[in-house]
Amino acid sequence: MDKFVPYEKLSKSEKRKLDRQRRKTWGALSPVTRKPQNPKAYNRKKNRQQNEDNDTFMPVLFLNKSA
Repeated sequence: MDKFVPYEKLSKSEKRKLDRQRRKTWGALSPVTRKPQNPKAYNRKKNRQQNEDNDTFMPVLFLNKSA
């Protein structure tokens, strides 16, 4: 049976082995995609969509009835 050695006293390679055993994987999840958007941050795409919606117009034909 192995003697208990505190983590601080382990060699660098032994610490790495122990860290690899303890480390978990995210699996199919990506932590970057799970992060919510910052509501205070400037969103260039949102601003462009609003401008495109406002620029649409309907051409209006004025006919002269005096003829």
